[in-house]
Amino acid sequence: MIPSIHDRGSETIGLIRYLYGPGTKEEHIDPHLVAAFDPLTPDPGRDPKATYEQLQHLLDQPVTALPTSKRPEKHVWHLSVRAAPEDPILSDEDWAAIARRMVAATGIAPEGDEAACRWAAVRHADDHIHIIATLVRDDGRRPRLHNEARRAQAECRRLEVDYDLRRVAPGDGTAAKPPTSAERHKAEREGRDRTAREELRETVRRAVAGATREEEFLGRLKDAGLLVRTKVLPSGDLQGYKVALPDDRNGDKEPVYYAGSTLAPDLSLPRVRKRFSDGTPRQGPDTTPSAQAPSGPATARRRTATAAWQAMLVIDHGEDAEVAAHIAAAGEVLDALAKTSAAHTRAKLREAAFAFERATRSHVQAERGHGHSLRQAARDLVHGGPALGRGEDGATTAMVIDMVFFLVTAAAHWHAKKDHAQQAAGARQAAEHLRSAYQAVADIPLAVLYQRGRHLSESLRYKQIAYLRQAVPQLADQILAEPGWCALAATLADAEKAGNDPTALLAEATGRRELDSADSISDVLVWRLRRMADLPADATAMPGHTRTTTRVSTRAARPLAEPGRTTPQSPVNQHK
Repeated sequence: MIPSIHDRGSETIGLIRYLYGPGTKEEHIDPHLVAAFDPLTPDPGRDPKATYEQLQHLLDQPVTALPTSKRPEKHVWHLSVRAAPEDPILSDEDWAAIARRMVAATGIAPEGDEAACRWAAVRHADDHIHIIATLVRDDGRRPRLHNEARRAQAECRRLEVDYDLRRVAPGDGTAAKPPTSAERHKAEREGRDRTAREELRETVRRAVAGATREEEFLGRLKDAGLLVRTKVLPSGDLQGYKVALPDDRNGDKEPVYYAGSTLAPDLSLPRVRKRFSDGTPRQGPDTTPSAQAPSGPATARRRTATAAWQAMLVIDHGEDAEVAAHIAAAGEVLDALAKTSAAHTRAKLREAAFAFERATRSHVQAERGHGHSLRQAARDLVHGGPALGRGEDGATTAMVIDMVFFLVTAAAHWHAKKDHAQQAAGARQAAEHLRSAYQAVADIPLAVLYQRGRHLSESLRYKQIAYLRQAVPQLADQILAEPGWCALAATLADAEKAGNDPTALLAEATGRRELDSADSISDVLVWRLRRMADLPADATAMPGHTRTTTRVSTRAARPLAEPGRTTPQSPVNQHK
């Protein structure tokens, strides 16, 4: 059950007309009163003699009784309470009881307070109600509404238990400010998928990913097409910044600017500056990326996979402040991946970054100086440029998504252990989007390896099986039964040909991180071994790979199996 406290208004009659009206798309059906401060409150929805003006006059009486100079400018309070789509339809009596509990919890009308604010609850849909109140009590005083949003959330958590409704993860005050109802309606009118606030938050997060100085950050904002305003102190130092979408205008046709701090707590200029001093190597304003920077997207993705592997170990065993820093930096990696991804993975990676944003903030304060390897990886991704969806670019994209999936899953487990419910939920949602992105990019490179593994000589296949049983005897039977075993066998052969010890590689790849969250262990080991042995992620780049093999293997790629099912005929099993 979700409570939303809307912006305060100055006209009671306007909100009443909206609540009893047809709605923007005629979605309001049978608007009527379910509860009010007085049982005799007129209901324009059910009583043909009642008018909107009568209801407005009754609610506004304590306001109009005050001298004009003492009336609050915005005296209209508005709360909506919405059930989840899968919840049962509640009766009017249930919603009436819910309304009374909500006005009591928020301080509008505490239980037993006969001089409380006047209010009314209107229902015009099966799944929610709207509560309107005027912010002057009958005794002329103002209500005590300190922390009303948090108290509304807490009461909804109790209502979910009492009415056996879907349990929503409790908040902790670290989430970004959600869009207002006015912003949502404006986005809907203009045909936007997201509100301006959400679009700006995503764009600013991408701009800060891996940035090392203010000039670079502000330049990225402008390059992304945003309008940028800065406030400079007399000393010449930057005090703050605001951003706007060029086509997001107010009634006067002026751009609507948002300060970074209003987009998300960690996007304020002071918090952004802290990222610049976390140990990430800095670049001068007129220099190119450092010698350590990647020469292209494939190299950047390999280095990012290595950084993600190392970060997983910190999340598993590090101190809380270190872990929080690495999770925050992982958000930058996801933002950078989404920014540089090919078209067929862009949407899912963007959704993953958007969901994981919630996991990057909690009450555990990140310790500055940690997570710089991930931040450098994000920087490498940005400077490496956009990746193509094929060849080594595509295969290393599968490799890095595979590793980032486990990093995000580790973050979800850590948040769950700390009872960070919303952060854990955001990380799990991000993992599902990463799963989909992986499936979109991994099928062709794994199909190539599958075909190569199938055509290994019998003696070579027995040799790879022996390596497997020696390195991981407890997992050998499971891996051998997977369709992906052929791709792993080809990878072991490639690793040995390159001078590596396959048994040692397998032991290291499986021993440093559990594989319980993988549906196809062989798929996971393919990417880990190819990264560790520094093998081309795209097997068509291996010496001796012929054009004919490429054509056969490309035709062999099939759609991935449905979740929870394997398709032995398919060269690729569903990942994770």
